[in-house]
Amino acid sequence: MTAATIDTGLERIAAAFAGAAGAAALMPYLMGGFPTLEASVRIGEAYAEAGADLLELGVPFSDPLADGPVIHAAATRALAGGATLHHALEAGARLAQRIPVVLMCYANPLLARGLERFVDELAQRRISGLIVPDLPLEEAPALLAACDGAGVALVPLVAPTTPPERLAAIGARARGFLYTVAVTGTTGERADGDVAAVLARAKAHANVPVALGFGISTPQQAAAAAAAGAEGVIVGSRLVRAAAEADAAGEDPAAAAGEIVAALAAALRLTR
Repeated sequence: MTAATIDTGLERIAAAFAGAAGAAALMPYLMGGFPTLEASVRIGEAYAEAGADLLELGVPFSDPLADGPVIHAAATRALAGGATLHHALEAGARLAQRIPVVLMCYANPLLARGLERFVDELAQRRISGLIVPDLPLEEAPALLAACDGAGVALVPLVAPTTPPERLAAIGARARGFLYTVAVTGTTGERADGDVAAVLARAKAHANVPVALGFGISTPQQAAAAAAAGAEGVIVGSRLVRAAAEADAAGEDPAAAAGEIVAALAAALRLTR
């Protein structure tokens, strides 16, 4: 597949996984509008320069039930600074010129905008995928149909506690990749969880790459996830914390977060 033929988000995500330089595709997270809108775009650009294969762009939301305190605080600050869904979409459009972007948005802003309009706006901005963490399987068919029609990957999540029958149903509908939660609970930095077992369960029911997230914060953990079978590694809270700490110290948040992404990318290359 040549660059000229990669026209849809589904194709861009597939190419990113297939062409990853490391043992697994690296997908760092950033919060749109944090610490400012321009700074969040510079953070995403720093990710691309540091070796990320894709990036996850969060839409700030007042009640982010899947996110831990670090990302929640970033969302709160972004909203206080005036960030909106439109701003996040525009940031995504700018970043999509350099790297495949997967938008993470809770259901309320999406439903308020309307499914068809929302998905059309993603496709127009070349945003490749969509994650809706509070959208259950039973409520997903209409959004999945809209995403399929626009070539946007609707990426579902599964957890260690997902029952086998439900895991099979979610895996059958996964597009782009299957977002596999490493541990129960919200996003954050921690070291527990049987990663190999979680990955084995997910991969047995997925026809797309399996990416592991929640709790991965160090190069060693990223490399261990890849060695255990993860085809993608997602890192969020550690990067958002680095950006927040740098900003508070009067330093460049993009440089601080980009340095960590570079270390993660290097660890994954060594694991290959």
